[in-house]
Amino acid sequence: METDFLYRQIADPIEQQILTGILPTGTKLWSLRTLSREYGISQNTALNVYYYLEAKNLIESRPQSGYYVKYSPIKKVQQASLPSPRAVLADDSYWVHSVYQNIGQDHPLAMAHPGEALLPIAKLNKALIQASRSLQGSGVLYEKPEGNAELRKQVARWSFPLREDEIITTHGCLNAISLCLLSLTQPGDTIIVESPVSFGMLQVAKSLSLKIIELPTHPEYGISLLALERNLKKRRIAACLFIPTFSNPLGFCMSDEDKWKLVQLCEKYQVPLIENDINADVHFGKKRPKSCKSFDKSGIVLWCGSVSKTLAPGYRVGWVAPGRFYHEVLKTKIQHQISSTSITQEVIAHYLRTGRYEHHLRKLRVSLQAQLLHFQKAIADYFPRSTKVTSPQGGFTIWVQLHKDLNTLEIFEQCKKYDVSFAPGALFSLQHLYSNCLRLNFSLGWNSEVEEKLERLGEILKKA
Repeated sequence: METDFLYRQIADPIEQQILTGILPTGTKLWSLRTLSREYGISQNTALNVYYYLEAKNLIESRPQSGYYVKYSPIKKVQQASLPSPRAVLADDSYWVHSVYQNIGQDHPLAMAHPGEALLPIAKLNKALIQASRSLQGSGVLYEKPEGNAELRKQVARWSFPLREDEIITTHGCLNAISLCLLSLTQPGDTIIVESPVSFGMLQVAKSLSLKIIELPTHPEYGISLLALERNLKKRRIAACLFIPTFSNPLGFCMSDEDKWKLVQLCEKYQVPLIENDINADVHFGKKRPKSCKSFDKSGIVLWCGSVSKTLAPGYRVGWVAPGRFYHEVLKTKIQHQISSTSITQEVIAHYLRTGRYEHHLRKLRVSLQAQLLHFQKAIADYFPRSTKVTSPQGGFTIWVQLHKDLNTLEIFEQCKKYDVSFAPGALFSLQHLYSNCLRLNFSLGWNSEVEEKLERLGEILKKA
């Protein structure tokens, strides 16, 4: 039989095993060499077997790891959001406070950071001892306002062509965003965000008395550039604030072409673009997606990042490359903070310099991708049949869309009794949208306890 038909003879039974659950989601498949030996075929034919299954979205290739079962029968969120074009400011601080009460829990499904099991705590502890020995005064003295020189150097090297003197360190990414907004806006100014968007960023804007326009946003492709330009033409916008790469909560990643167009629009209308790039290191593809900052030729982009989502949430180490607004942001930092924490900056600089960060990220990406598949399968198994989810290609969160009559704020209150948490969808907008949605953190170490919590949540949703 010809090779073109032979690979189908082998692929079809594997496909059936995947569809029937004999090979469940997340299962690692045979290596090409093993598949070739077991079936007496060439490695080229074995590769065609996996290419065929991959084209049907049943399996996926993970860099330096192999092929894994990807199939999940759950439906995907496919429609773009449609927020009102008006600028609004609302108060949902009670609910946000309730969600933040999950910080410190063993299995915080409501939060958006990796579980303790995925962090290199022992190695960070050793680096912390080394930092205390190498720093002047063992790290108890003030750092320069710009931040640790070695950290700025390593961030510049790690990211893309930036210079050390273009970077300012901060207390995490949200602090970087706060400094940017403080530097660029006045109370009553209007900014533009995607929708749904991180409630942390909404809370910062609310604290500064800013008006907010939410843009229509597609769960796979990102913000509507047409809607953005309409708003930029119509009114004065003080700043745009976006998460173009693996957004929170939808998980979309804008294409390089759309990121370039976004930067061009901001340059055309002279509106600063604050880019939250905190999730870009956790990609499930072959390489880190480009940032908007990489397309910035005029300094219009203020690029914000951190290791709070990848390496050490409690260290609160972040940074910003403010472009042409460098002096304004540095002045704001001096006025509000003076300097950043010396010793934790030194630890992160060490991790970047020695290559340990990249080594850690390789393992983290593989773990998170597997856990996403586990979460998707658990949602398919335990949640109501009408449930839809996003399919992020990176990051830490999955967006869940339930029947339109469900209210996840009410369900959130019920779940407290059962020690189950999530972030209600209404928190991710100021327009009383997404009441039938919720966000889950899939970056926990997958185990029976996490699965039990998802099963319990599914039972509550079915009864609601």
